[in-house]
Amino acid sequence: MILDRFTTIIIAFIIGYLIGSIPTAFLVTRLKTGRDIRKMGGGNVGGLNTYKEVGVIPALIVTLIDIGKGAAVPAIAYWLLRLNEPYVLIAVAAAVVGHNWMAWLKFSGGKGMGVVAGSLLVIMPVYGYLSELWIIMAFVITLFLLTRNVALSLGLSLVAMPFLFWLSGPHSGLLVIWYIVIAVIAAAKFTPTALRALAKNKNLKDYLKGH
Repeated sequence: MILDRFTTIIIAFIIGYLIGSIPTAFLVTRLKTGRDIRKMGGGNVGGLNTYKEVGVIPALIVTLIDIGKGAAVPAIAYWLLRLNEPYVLIAVAAAVVGHNWMAWLKFSGGKGMGVVAGSLLVIMPVYGYLSELWIIMAFVITLFLLTRNVALSLGLSLVAMPFLFWLSGPHSGLLVIWYIVIAVIAAAKFTPTALRALAKNKNLKDYLKGH
């Protein structure tokens, strides 16, 4: 039984990591420009850097595929492999690790936000958090309208998510712990960008001064 459980964890982790580590921004940028996204802009292998350095359409493609990666992992783990909730969450955590530290790119990568967003689109409805999903989506959109800054909006939402899960009820403990782990993984790459965005952002400062 212990061996079977350990094997399941390993399988979930491998599946998540391999899907998460698909270097979408690197491949799209290479096809579009022939250049290495790691040597462009901030060097981030993700949608925001692709938008700044390559263009809107390539960035949209990268973002949609990264969200798809995040959605695919829990979908495969839950519906195809019939894994229990802890193993599904482990697979998603592995996908974020894979996206942030891609084996194919010498363990460079993105910040994991697209993968996190995609995974939440599956996890939250499956485990009974559909209303919370709408709340966090509204929260992100509101922050973006105030700040006009994607990085800052996502960063503040990242901080708010554990509190939202905790307020959902006593059954949410596992999800809270999982999300804190995910937040730490994402924050390792995302925090510097969010802090720079906060320092530069004038819309939010003006809004706070007026209130």
